[in-house]
Amino acid sequence: MAHLFIFGLGYTAKRIKSKLEEQGWSVSATGSDGDIDFDDRGAVMNTIAKSSHVLSSVPPDRKAGADPVLEAYGKELRGRALYYLSSTGVYGDQQGAWVDEASPTGTGRRNARSDADAAWMEMGARVFRLPGIYGPGRSALDRVREGKARRIDLPGQVFSRVHVEDIASGVTASLTQDAPPGAYNLGDDLPASGNAVTEYACRLLGVEPPPMQTLEEANLSEMALGFYSENRRVANGKAKRVLGWELKYPTYVEGLSALL
Repeated sequence: MAHLFIFGLGYTAKRIKSKLEEQGWSVSATGSDGDIDFDDRGAVMNTIAKSSHVLSSVPPDRKAGADPVLEAYGKELRGRALYYLSSTGVYGDQQGAWVDEASPTGTGRRNARSDADAAWMEMGARVFRLPGIYGPGRSALDRVREGKARRIDLPGQVFSRVHVEDIASGVTASLTQDAPPGAYNLGDDLPASGNAVTEYACRLLGVEPPPMQTLEEANLSEMALGFYSENRRVANGKAKRVLGWELKYPTYVEGLSALL
């Protein structure tokens, strides 16, 4: 029986686990909702030994600048079928231009993530570069309902995003088909401004959109300001070609409508 070991059973990894278990896989995981303690070296090494596939969704330590999984268990993982959830942040700011898996990485604000992405690539992993993730309990609909939605006056600013269920289907396709190692962008078909998504969520909920603000008026956190400092469109053609990936929610319109 195929057995997947997941480092970090978070929001997205839970969907991957559920999808694979529906297909008869056995899944073990670390994390607060997992069944294995990351620091229990004996248990982790025993589980790695019996696993046919290993997936990490653990982000790098931004202060230490290292990947915790590779730091602790990199030697044990060499030669195994590896999968890693990365970020399209590795492409940095492209002033709205399109990027694909052949585009340069390591030029953005997230150096630790770029380094981890490169390290997993060197290990021969399938690396999934993910843009903004949304889904149940984590979408523009929730931000509007909670009064946390914003519209920022930045003409030409666009982001890519992807529904969590589409990430799960893409990663599952890679796992079940033994896809070749390398990078895969898992983003939807319509990069769009955050304002457009917020406005559509407001229309669905029948409320007025929040007022337009400048970056200064919005008084954003340092992390949020960094998010708005980058502008790019992420191409997803490779995942479609190589994995046969089909998006259930090709744009935020279908995704938010289904969430409502």
